[in-house]
Amino acid sequence: MRILSQEFYARPARLVAPDLLGKRLVRNYDGQRIAGLIVETEAYCDPEEPDLACHGDRTNKGRPTPRTKVMFGPAGFGYVYFTYGMHWMFNVVTGKTGQANAVLIRALEPVEGEWLIARNRAGRERADWTNGPAKLAQALAIDGTLNEVCLFKTEGGIWIEDQPTISFENISTGPRVGLGNTPEPWISKPWRYWLTNNRFVSGKNRG
Repeated sequence: MRILSQEFYARPARLVAPDLLGKRLVRNYDGQRIAGLIVETEAYCDPEEPDLACHGDRTNKGRPTPRTKVMFGPAGFGYVYFTYGMHWMFNVVTGKTGQANAVLIRALEPVEGEWLIARNRAGRERADWTNGPAKLAQALAIDGTLNEVCLFKTEGGIWIEDQPTISFENISTGPRVGLGNTPEPWISKPWRYWLTNNRFVSGKNRG
C-alpha cells in the first residue's frame, strides 16, 4: 500500500480531515500490523480568524508551547496528547509551517490485527473497540511516545496508507465533540466529518 506523502498533509485541516476518511491507519506493534479504516475526523485549524477550539490558538496567545509546538508544523507528524488524566488522543499535523493545524482521528473501523485490538480492549464488544479517539488510541497502543512521530515513513511505527477516495455524498458533517466552554461560533462549526451510517463512528450521530 502507498503511504500518504507529506504533501497530502500540507493543506488546511478542513481539507485534509474529509480526505482522511477511508484511509488506513497502521500501527506496527511488536512487529505485528494493527490497522483500521478512518471513519471519523475533526479539523482544528486557523481559518481567517483563530479557531478557539484549537490548542494552538486558545493557549499562549496563539504561540507555540512545549505541548503544542508540533501543531505548528511541519505537516505530516503526529500530535499525541493526554487528556482528562487518563486518555491519549492521536492527531495528524496539517497545513503550513508556523500555523497551528491538526486533524483529530476520532474513530476507526478495525481491519487488521483484530486479535491484538481485542486484547488491548479486553472485555469490549467489537463495535466498541475503536469508536472514539481514546478507544482507538488504546486499541492501537498509541501513547505519548508517538508524539512528533513522522507519519509519511514507516520507521516511527505508525503511518497512514492510501485507499480509494470517499465520495463526499457518503460523508456527513457536524459540530465537533467535547469542546467544553469553547465560545460561539467555534463550538458550532461543522468541522467534524464521518462516514455516513458507519457503525464505528463515535456516539449516536452516525446518520
